[in-house]
Amino acid sequence: MDGIINLNKPTGITSAKALYCVRSITGERKSGHAGTLDPAASGVLLLCLGRATKLVESIMDQPKVYRATARLDVTSESFDIDRPLTVVEFPNIPTIDAVRTACADFEGVIQQTPPQISAVKVRGIPAYKRKAGEVPTVLAPRSVTVYWLHVHAFAWPTIDFAVCCGRGTYVRSLIRDLGHRLGTGGCLTSLARSQVGPFSVEDAWSLDTLRKAAGPIEYLMDLERARAALAQACVEIPAPRPHDSLASALQ
Repeated sequence: MDGIINLNKPTGITSAKALYCVRSITGERKSGHAGTLDPAASGVLLLCLGRATKLVESIMDQPKVYRATARLDVTSESFDIDRPLTVVEFPNIPTIDAVRTACADFEGVIQQTPPQISAVKVRGIPAYKRKAGEVPTVLAPRSVTVYWLHVHAFAWPTIDFAVCCGRGTYVRSLIRDLGHRLGTGGCLTSLARSQVGPFSVEDAWSLDTLRKAAGPIEYLMDLERARAALAQACVEIPAPRPHDSLASALQ
């Protein structure tokens, strides 16, 4: 079985667990996912089966679109609500104009330090697997690309936004750095991946619909079509949807 399944991963399970569930449905053991989603995140998780596993790297290079919410009055060790929250003291609540300016500053190629609670490997071991009491290793900043970052709504302390970004970008780090720029906290409260290259969440299969499908002819994008779709997507950056426009947000 060679091709790609566009899965809408639910919250509450790891990407590896989602892949395991799909393996039990398809019976295809040679498979892998392209681009991990945290257990608390939902949305597009592309699963490559059979010979399509060779497409994982090219899929990882595709731009990704996320919809997220965050709080700016708190933070946590992981910069999301998986860890205990800490209230952050700040002198002033930022204005709409300050939020707009700060968000615009993150567009382009930027230097970003991954979160300590992440899958980035330190001496071959994921950073999140450090032993209790072990001093965290300072992770090196790296270049990532943010194609656009658009705010949907801002009602203190919550910000609702969409971002299109390249490989290796951590939305949790974006929130942390946005908070630093504004002089506030920064903690991700929800995250959903709505698009990876040409694959969108509107076309994704849930685990339930996969189980009910007649077979691969329904849910599998074959290898030839997958290659063609990826080749076309290499020259296109997903455009913001009408409701993603920063110009119409925060009014």
